[in-house]
Amino acid sequence: MSTGRVTLPIENGIDDKVLRVASLWGADAVRNSDGTSLPPIAKELDAKVYETYFVGRGDNEWAHAHPADRPQFFLMSERKPALNSGPLEIRVMEGYLDLQVEPATEADREKFWQVIDRTTGETLPASAWSLAGTGADALVTVSAPEEGHVYTVDFLAWQNWDPVQMYNYITNHWENEPDRVREQPYDIRHPETWEYVKAGMDSWLESHPEVDVVRFTTFFYQFTLLFNDRQKEKMVEWFGYLGSVSEAALRDFEAKYGYALTPEDFVDEGYYNSAFRVPRKQFLDWIDSLGDFVTERARVLVEKTHAAGKEAMMFLGDHWIGTEPYCDKFASIGLDAVVGSVGSATTCRMISDIPGVKYHEGRFLPYFFPDVFFDGADPVPELNLRWSQARRAIVRSPLDRMGYGGYLSLPLKFPKFIERVGEITEEFRSLHEVSGGARPANASVKVAVLNAWGKRRSWMASMVAHAKPYMQTYAYEGVLEALAGLPFDVQFINFDDVLNGALEQVDVVINAGGAGTAFSGGSYWARPEIAAALRNFVAKGGGLIGIGEPSAVDVPGSGAYFQLSDVYGVDRERGFSLSTDRYVDVVESHFILEGLDDGPSRGRGLEEINALEVEPQPLPGRDQALVDVGPGVGFVVPVCRDTEVLQFIDGSVDLAARDFGNGRVVYLAGLPYNDINSRILFRAIYWAGHAEDRVAENYLSADPRLEVAYYPEARKLFVYNNCAQNVESSLSGEHYMNVKVNASDSVWIDV
Repeated sequence: MSTGRVTLPIENGIDDKVLRVASLWGADAVRNSDGTSLPPIAKELDAKVYETYFVGRGDNEWAHAHPADRPQFFLMSERKPALNSGPLEIRVMEGYLDLQVEPATEADREKFWQVIDRTTGETLPASAWSLAGTGADALVTVSAPEEGHVYTVDFLAWQNWDPVQMYNYITNHWENEPDRVREQPYDIRHPETWEYVKAGMDSWLESHPEVDVVRFTTFFYQFTLLFNDRQKEKMVEWFGYLGSVSEAALRDFEAKYGYALTPEDFVDEGYYNSAFRVPRKQFLDWIDSLGDFVTERARVLVEKTHAAGKEAMMFLGDHWIGTEPYCDKFASIGLDAVVGSVGSATTCRMISDIPGVKYHEGRFLPYFFPDVFFDGADPVPELNLRWSQARRAIVRSPLDRMGYGGYLSLPLKFPKFIERVGEITEEFRSLHEVSGGARPANASVKVAVLNAWGKRRSWMASMVAHAKPYMQTYAYEGVLEALAGLPFDVQFINFDDVLNGALEQVDVVINAGGAGTAFSGGSYWARPEIAAALRNFVAKGGGLIGIGEPSAVDVPGSGAYFQLSDVYGVDRERGFSLSTDRYVDVVESHFILEGLDDGPSRGRGLEEINALEVEPQPLPGRDQALVDVGPGVGFVVPVCRDTEVLQFIDGSVDLAARDFGNGRVVYLAGLPYNDINSRILFRAIYWAGHAEDRVAENYLSADPRLEVAYYPEARKLFVYNNCAQNVESSLSGEHYMNVKVNASDSVWIDV
């Protein structure tokens, strides 16, 4: 058995078991987790020692002595209607947890509080409202509201409890452990606290000679994680910048950019600059400003780490806000490594593709917490699922290391889990050893994902909370989940890149997302030069794949909702043109569906059916459809006579394709991840890129449940089974062969 490339979480009281598991998994590094300390045995192991380091929390004595150095955020009250002409009272803390949130009632209310009439969008002058009370009793009174209008209060608040420690505290019921405290965070933006943090790190480094790798978890500002008054999550935004605010930071911003930000610039009508919103200039400026600050100060701590002879690793999570690892300045921090939670193929690529570090490590799921490891549980199915998901990405963009987190004492009660992890770590190492360290061959077709964020948020599109599926996003997250394990060079571009020549570097562009969102593009499609650039790209031979509501926006005078409806050949029917009949013919066959289309479950054979009428709609219904498009986007209808409809279910086009000029276009109403959908996207990219004759250039399994990676230098194939059943299939490519792969397993084949 080989060893190495694996990090093991350890804790006190289980020394003999630590040694056994370290040997079984081939671990060459050990770590502690949030809430655990490294046992003395860590010094005796022939392994690298990681230790978690928290920059902005962990010393409550300092935090309580410097309450003005707590981080802050802008929040919005609940919406309150004025149902009469008398004064309107708004208790700003309704729905918030007072253990976490404390209104900054002492702050300058003209600068840091804002009362808004949400019916008109107007901000009320400070003379029109008053503020009384403190803490949970903070009360705003609007003296003369407009009857029938709705009002909110944007307010500055203190963060009294670190959100991640709070999550761990609640999840693990630390209230039952007397030695646990609720940790109050502190902000290094304040000079005295910054000096304290630097001195504290010097002392810590000196007193921890056994530590080889400092695992910064992370740096200074936590992503948005708010709890309600029932101690349940109220708001989770993995990309949220709410917790990066302070009066000092706002002053620094104004001095640098020449204008002041308002509370509403952060509250954003209650959407809080969600990653789904098309980013506004104020928010982008804030991201850049904070990024400059975080980069500069993180570099100081990393330099101290290196001076002590240790490596510096950043956890991509928790307090990662401001680092933006796909921005150019990230590399200047000087980190040796990044580590992040691997919950899917997409999140794996989000970690493994980060530039500017020496190595990348994935912390795999399930996390060793009691919500998974409890009496009567079976954690092995989740383990296999998570590994199968991540393996697809690791094959294409290898992680250098893998590991787990949490309390090792919990999975020790599940011997089959421990054994299975040993098999997974061995398979992980084989990807490096058998391949000779090379990456597999990629397709000759180059792909770009187009959205408003571009490179800045590579592999982060349509994500709310880390690797958690949401009803309104899973049909779009599936696009990246499929791409993460497919053999394509993928780049992420924004709309400014389109105008600056980025389309010249790619063969196929994918635009996926809901109408109005940053991922579809929203208001960018109202700019004629954007639509023209994409239209010309396709007409000259490029490929375009639209998923969901691509190019959707209302533009007066355009007569279309999809601004590229003339290109896609479809548009969404919103009731404005029901008097125009829409006739549908579903094609008998198409390259995109080849090898998958063995039944009538896509409307095949329909001729001259009017998409708008109820009676002619065919069976079977959506639950039996070949292509799963998720919840769909409403009624999508053909608007061009040469649109080839590949799937038509329940009165809506799910999949269509057509030629446009010298190029090709594909439309999908959604693409949740599954084996069939991933293969459909794979074939759609080859078709749109005019490369059908090269579809097996790097070998291809007839059964989409098996995927193949070809290593030309080693003359080897890695064939892996993504499902929980044994699969036998033929492989086509330079040579033709049959292969059988057991459930969730993989095989290496010489060619």
